[in-house]
Amino acid sequence: MDLLQRFLKGEKPAIARVITQIENGTDPKLLEEIFPHTGKAYYIGITGPPGAGKSSLVNAIVPKLLENNQKVGIIAVDPTSPFSGGALLGDRIRMNDLALNENVFIRSMATRGSLGGLASKTKDVALVLDAAGFDYVLIETVGVGQVELDIAQVCDTTVVVLVPESGDAIQAMKAGILEVADILIVNKGDRTGADRLVLELKFAFELREQTIGWDVPIIKTVAIENQGIDELVSNIRSQKKYLESSGKLEEERKNKLAVRIHELIEEKIKAHLHDYVIDKAKLEEMINKAYNRKITPHLISDEITKKIF
Repeated sequence: MDLLQRFLKGEKPAIARVITQIENGTDPKLLEEIFPHTGKAYYIGITGPPGAGKSSLVNAIVPKLLENNQKVGIIAVDPTSPFSGGALLGDRIRMNDLALNENVFIRSMATRGSLGGLASKTKDVALVLDAAGFDYVLIETVGVGQVELDIAQVCDTTVVVLVPESGDAIQAMKAGILEVADILIVNKGDRTGADRLVLELKFAFELREQTIGWDVPIIKTVAIENQGIDELVSNIRSQKKYLESSGKLEEERKNKLAVRIHELIEEKIKAHLHDYVIDKAKLEEMINKAYNRKITPHLISDEITKKIF
């Protein structure tokens, strides 16, 4: 039986091999072959600052999502070291108990320098898990805080996790991370300041202009003790039902697909520019001129783009 057949049957070693090939770009046609099998999974993003307890929350959510013989794929994105290029992939270690469940598949990914909280291939790997027959795909971001907005362009439901003691409410408001939240969690809710943070967030949402028909719930949880988890999962299911019944799920997925296509076009143009179009010797000469303040970087970019377009 070939790799694709075993993959579509949901065999874990085959899924792992397909993901590796997609990440490394060794078989460009593979994604084309699996793409017709996508579109069935529901995508849930878990994001927030480092130390907010995102992995603990995933550990608590997944057993609830597995009810009724559902299957859950998890992508845990870990930061890459700027020095060694390696990643600890600690989320995989923390989720060891889940990994033993036959209806759960966990893939850790290193950011490899990507900003926005996601590894550059996360979106493709999410499609792989979708095609492999998982009912839910959970994506836990790296925890970079203010720039971590990419997740909203991938997931149907975005859960933003905050904690009481780090002033996250004000930071979140400044960063606009509240704008991407479909569900807000105050985790480690047994700590001092949790109730105050909940009130601050409720006040922030009252001030915010209502642009969606969904009232963002603010839920206090203690993930390691399973407190508030039933309410969280109930809200995820409620939002899923709301998006499906209102037609917004289809509308938002089409918008996200358009964004993804534009991203890929930009990636290809950048690669083409650097590999084939720009005369490296000429560019080096221009950089030296700019360094000596004879021309501006703007003039260089204008000259190059005029030549191409």
